[in-house]
Amino acid sequence: MKTRLMIFIAAICCMASCKEAAPQYANRAEMIAAQIHNPNSKYVVVACHRGDWRNYPENSIPAIESIIRMGADIMELDLKLTKDSVLVLSHDWTIDRCTTGKGRVSDYTLDELKQFRLRRAHGVATDSLHICTLREALECCKDRICVNVDQGYEYYDMVLAITEELGVTDQILIKGKHSVASVAEKMADHEHNMMYMPIIDIQKEQGQKLFQEYMDTKTVPLAYEVCWKKLTPEVSDCFKKVVESGSKLWVNTIWGSLCGYLDDDKALDCGDPAEVYDQVIALGASMIQTDRPEQLLNYLRKKGLHD
Repeated sequence: MKTRLMIFIAAICCMASCKEAAPQYANRAEMIAAQIHNPNSKYVVVACHRGDWRNYPENSIPAIESIIRMGADIMELDLKLTKDSVLVLSHDWTIDRCTTGKGRVSDYTLDELKQFRLRRAHGVATDSLHICTLREALECCKDRICVNVDQGYEYYDMVLAITEELGVTDQILIKGKHSVASVAEKMADHEHNMMYMPIIDIQKEQGQKLFQEYMDTKTVPLAYEVCWKKLTPEVSDCFKKVVESGSKLWVNTIWGSLCGYLDDDKALDCGDPAEVYDQVIALGASMIQTDRPEQLLNYLRKKGLHD
């Protein structure tokens, strides 16, 4: 009886010790950011390209809410500047495709843009949805999901001012194709910065040059977004160097030409998504941007890579 009691007490102490050792996060966005900062994490971070655009207008608040409900990790969005200098969510320079209006975003004030309704992916106008501002989007995302600002580095100071005011800077990842020195100079202008990730088009001269610059200067970013059209020994070598250097590898499965045709649609069409996504994971990807978040999340959860 005494032996059993001692074993029981030891088990309770062990459980308490493990519980104390487990990371404690204030909110889900903080947990996701911690995964991004951890190159050794087995958790695969899922970024949703323009939100859930298959069911809601791209870059809209409902598209953000939908991926949060799914359990995705990053909302990828694009920015444009209005005539009255307000940052709004829009991939295109014009509003023709995604709204009931026509013309360039920069030709309208925010109030004027709000008069147009957003369109769904198949072109049908919504009843009451309008273009949203970066501030509105970040208020929606705060503490709930991280945000990747794709088209927006040129507005870095403006974006940072908003993220600092809202207290969300640490959950924002911004990216670009800029030199190591220019990014360092930009970051030096501020005491507190957003996360930054370089985009590497590894089969293009500019991308090769930028990647070599990172290697030569021994600069280790949190992650590299690597784009490639055909898997070659040089591309595989790039992946290996990214992982060995201590960075995470971000792969875009949204279009075949960005990922050697290991894309979401191929995963859908082949009947078993694992046939495609297993190859993506084998390359070393620990961050994946997708156009089919439910499909990818289901795959990752079955593999124990998104628990």
